[in-house]
Amino acid sequence: MRPESGPAARGRPRLVEQRRSGGNPREEILDAAGELFTTQGFAGTSTRAIAESVGMRQASLYHHFATKDDILAALLQDTVAPALDVARSLDPSAPAITRLLDLIRYDAEQLAASRWNLGALYLLPELRGDRFTAFRDVRVELREVYRALAVEVVGDPTDGRVHLPFRLVESVISMRSDGLLTEPGSPQGAAVRASVVAAIADATERLLR
Repeated sequence: MRPESGPAARGRPRLVEQRRSGGNPREEILDAAGELFTTQGFAGTSTRAIAESVGMRQASLYHHFATKDDILAALLQDTVAPALDVARSLDPSAPAITRLLDLIRYDAEQLAASRWNLGALYLLPELRGDRFTAFRDVRVELREVYRALAVEVVGDPTDGRVHLPFRLVESVISMRSDGLLTEPGSPQGAAVRASVVAAIADATERLLR
């Protein structure tokens, strides 16, 4: 179905009052999709179900996203783009291990604390398509930043350890899938999350020294 255009599409009222987190309809759609994709599966979630979860008409959803793939692409981009921004802003005069650990702490925390475990979607077969090339490119760039920093620390690009920091950070995704990092918004969940993030940073430092 093609997105509707014109005043009628933009002006249609909600079916219900706002019931999703987010400051605007686009963010609410992403929140609903993030929940449904990670609990019911991407293939098993329709745009109608996403719209109903937000409390809007399906036609209104198409005003913000033309396809379900576009929603998934936006969600995935948000899992890697912030970490890449942090990586690009690291102080080049700081020791490599300091920069690497700063990146690890930020990236592991945002993966652990996000409202939905979106990293679990990385293995979707749909991600091999051209629509998700931009996401794949950004993720590869982020992975290469991790590797380059690790190479600076160990001094040998052929050392197999240089590939481990990125994988250790993404282990947060499987921990969440296994129920080891539950209730991101609760005090107990925050304490467990902080412990895991610290453990990943500590393990990385020990591995590379």
